[in-house]
Formats: sequence, structure tokens, C-alpha cells
Amino acid sequence: MSKQRRKQRQRTAARPALSPSPAPRRLSGEERPSAPWGSFPLVELVVAVALVMLVTGFFLAGTRGTVLIGVGLLLGSLAGLELSVREHLAGYRSHTLLLAAAAAVATMLLLAYLANFSAGLSFAVAAAVFGVLALLLTRLFRARTGRAFKLR
Repeated sequence: MSKQRRKQRQRTAARPALSPSPAPRRLSGEERPSAPWGSFPLVELVVAVALVMLVTGFFLAGTRGTVLIGVGLLLGSLAGLELSVREHLAGYRSHTLLLAAAAAVATMLLLAYLANFSAGLSFAVAAAVFGVLALLLTRLFRARTGRAFKLR
């Protein structure tokens, strides 16, 4: 056996086994963030249920069909919003405008229907919520990735 081979064997034998690091690893540029519930396709199942509710709601007459359409739209929107939050927080893609708009719409609806604010006042508060959240979400994404937004 040559000296070079012996040295290579000694070097590889002397290396300690790699242990998994306790810190979360950074995502590479094209790696999607994994869901907290693992490989279970929860978002896909929720979207499928939402589609079934939408189609069923279009064929039912009366208030039952309207409720099914509304719940189907809400479920589909929540599934898309969850994916957007996960991708934004992981630094995979910037969804600043979508997330800020969703919070602004929720604020406007809560103020208009639950607190009985006028439409103009609830719109003004929602616009302020949109602006502040857009600024904060942009800063968060910049802190994660080093840039304000990320295009494909």
C-alpha cells in the first residue's frame, strides 16, 4: 500500500461523524419551506375540500348553496394565505403585498361589521394597517434574505 493511500485512510478515519446541528438550516435559493406538520398534504386537502364545496354550492339553490360557496372561498383563501405566510417567513418568496392586504381587509371587515364604524373610517384605518404591515413585512423579508423582494 502506498504512503498516499495510508494517509488518506488515516485522515478519513480520524474525522468525527457529523452530528445534526441543533440550529435550523438556511434554505437554499430554490428550496421551498417545509410545512410544520411534515409531509402530510394538509394545504392540498383543504384546497380540494374548498373546490368540492364551491362546485356543490353552485348546484344547490337557496341559502345552503350560498353558504357553501362562501365557506369554500374562505377555505381556499386560508390555504393560500398559509402557504404565503410560510414562504414569506422562510425567505423563499416575498408576499408582502398579499399579506398586508389580507390583514387590511380583515381589519376593515371587523371595524365595519363588528364595531359599526363608518365605511370611510374603517377604510382609512385599514389603509394605515396596510401601510404599517407592508413596511414591517418588507423589513422582515430583507432581514431574512438581504433583499427587499425576490423575483423568480
